[in-house]
Amino acid sequence: MKSYETVWEIFNQCANNQMRDVFFDEIETEDTDAYVKNKFKDKNITFEKTVLENGTIVYDINASGIRERFSFTEI
Repeated sequence: MKSYETVWEIFNQCANNQMRDVFFDEIETEDTDAYVKNKFKDKNITFEKTVLENGTIVYDINASGIRERFSFTEI
């Protein structure tokens, strides 16, 4: 299993409000795609996956109309 530090951001939908909810965690998983799908299993989701040059995996997610982002950095 690989260990990751995760950052989960939930973007505010209110106009003129740039604040967002941000949660940090450490997890172990072999499959980040499966982790994201399981995290949002009760919602209708679409996502775009990006792997940054430093190896961080970023998922830009639309979860039942709410914009969210999950970032996985291997530790």
